[in-house]
Amino acid sequence: MFNTRALAGNNFLVIGRAGMDLYPEPVGSSIEDALSYRSALGGSSANICAALTRQGGKASLVTSVSDDAVGRYCLNQLDQYGINREHVVSMAGEFRNSLALSESRMEGHQTVIYRNGAADFQMTKEHISAIDYSKYSALITTGTVLAAEPSRSACMLAFEKARKAGIPLIFDVDYRPYSWASAAEAAEVYSEAAALCDIIIGNDTEFGFMAGSYEQGLVKARELANSSAGIVVYKMGEKGAITMTATEEFTTGIFPVDALKPVGAGDSFMGGFISSLAHGFTLNDAVARGAACAAIVVTRVGCAPAMPSPDELDQFLAEHSIQD
Repeated sequence: MFNTRALAGNNFLVIGRAGMDLYPEPVGSSIEDALSYRSALGGSSANICAALTRQGGKASLVTSVSDDAVGRYCLNQLDQYGINREHVVSMAGEFRNSLALSESRMEGHQTVIYRNGAADFQMTKEHISAIDYSKYSALITTGTVLAAEPSRSACMLAFEKARKAGIPLIFDVDYRPYSWASAAEAAEVYSEAAALCDIIIGNDTEFGFMAGSYEQGLVKARELANSSAGIVVYKMGEKGAITMTATEEFTTGIFPVDALKPVGAGDSFMGGFISSLAHGFTLNDAVARGAACAAIVVTRVGCAPAMPSPDELDQFLAEHSIQD
């Protein structure tokens, strides 16, 4: 089994995008009926960084942002969350940060994402090579960074350098079809990346996608847990998650809540789960705490601003029971 004590330094290098999220107001409004919008830091990797720092850890983001007002907004937001941005590069030209419009409602929920000429896909090998990986407890990446060049090659080089530095690799599959040229390419690249990682987190659809069919997703997850990966978390939405290692397998339920929106849960789970492992919680407890973080976030507006603090997480756990 993967030795979680490797994460005890609680200082993480996270590769992937930062963007701007816009939430329609009043809360519950559709995008087309909004009277105004609330802005927030977005992007899956930036959200994970926010989750980690809110839980008392350190996080450094590796990405590229546009050299314009939106890019500078993202930089300012990273500062507000205490996210180190020494490895964030501003890109001149026509590249732009991702922009997401996301509704704070469950029924008929819409999220519209603009990703044309994405600045974060312009991260290069030169950018990656300048990093001292030995400073960090682990390298975390989301699957989106692998969807295009040159960021795909840069990320794979980061995997190689992290391995040489002796730090674990943590992979959130995070499959977004709109970012990829084809499903076949995505499946091949994801399988290659997953085979290199120590901890892999994905949902049933994502593992099924890598396996070639939904029905084989759990088989794929178990294969990874019994070969290359130390820990695999197979998420099943309302049915909870199955966590696997080479020596054990257990199912964890969810915390029932009145959700305001369906987005942000995965990023919050990652942050809560990894932070809990870093703080010495058992694997079972870490998964449960990650599930609690996910439950908290879906009851609040936004993703990064909805990430819970340690006190908020402890209070939630004291007041709520997990449903198996």
